Amino acid sequence: MTREQKRHTFNIIIMLFTGLAAVLFLMPTVLTIANSFMTTNEIAANYGSMFSNMTDAQKTFISEDVNLKFIPDKVTFSQYSSVLLKSPDYLLKFWNSVMLTVPITVFQILLAVFTAYGFSRYPSKFKSIIFFAYIILMIMPYQVTLVPNYLVEDKIGTLMTNLFSDGETEYQLLNTRWAVILPGIFSPFSVFLLTKVMKRIPVSYIEAAKLDGANEIQILTKIYMPLCKGAIVSIAMLVFIDYWNMVEQPLVLMNESDLHPLSVFLSQINTSDVGLAFAVGTVYMIPTILMFLYGEDYLVEGITYSGGIKG
Repeated sequence: MTREQKRHTFNIIIMLFTGLAAVLFLMPTVLTIANSFMTTNEIAANYGSMFSNMTDAQKTFISEDVNLKFIPDKVTFSQYSSVLLKSPDYLLKFWNSVMLTVPITVFQILLAVFTAYGFSRYPSKFKSIIFFAYIILMIMPYQVTLVPNYLVEDKIGTLMTNLFSDGETEYQLLNTRWAVILPGIFSPFSVFLLTKVMKRIPVSYIEAAKLDGANEIQILTKIYMPLCKGAIVSIAMLVFIDYWNMVEQPLVLMNESDLHPLSVFLSQINTSDVGLAFAVGTVYMIPTILMFLYGEDYLVEGITYSGGIKG
């Protein structure tokens, strides 16, 4: 076998492996969408043995085979009718997800742009220490910071009550949307990535802009942001998807279920809601799929940014 034939065989093997990985990756999504068009009886017949064991007090094993079906016997839109028309609770939770995720994404990116600009344009030993603290916070699991966030927000609510209350009104951050939004806005993830990107911008660009009389705002808006556009969109997509799927933060920081996002409902599926969960899951995937389709080029540009700017 010649070298060219070996290379051709190797490429075929890589393509087959990649295709198999893609099929396995897409299977849960396709299965969710297909099952959202099934009737309640068909879903119960296919998955009843699996979900019935979730309610037992002790751990049990499934005695019957679970039938994974990708093509419904009878297509129905009753699940979507219930989700979109008959049960406003699902739409309320969907908009709760929007009202939590969009402000976090927008303000976290805005804060990251200005913070990363300061770190990259004016480096110093003190800023290096602060940036190292950002790294430490970023590598910590969010579950580690949940308790400190809870305690800080509780103290802030008590302080606001003592300072501004007339004796009858009690101010609090906990059990409000701000309890989730504020920690999300100040997350170090965007600052860390955007700082690394901005540090790669050649100094010659800045010197040329200064010779033309550009001030700091013009340098930021005319040089840094256009060059970092792909990275900013990529980071925004990652932040949006991360907080769109959050579960722990709302459960810990908000007691009222009416304020919980749709992701919390999806994490609490019970036997009677399995059919609706497929429809809700399909609706829940739409924003992230549309965002990916719109920002795919920017995402690729952000990932390959390391070779995008030459000094």
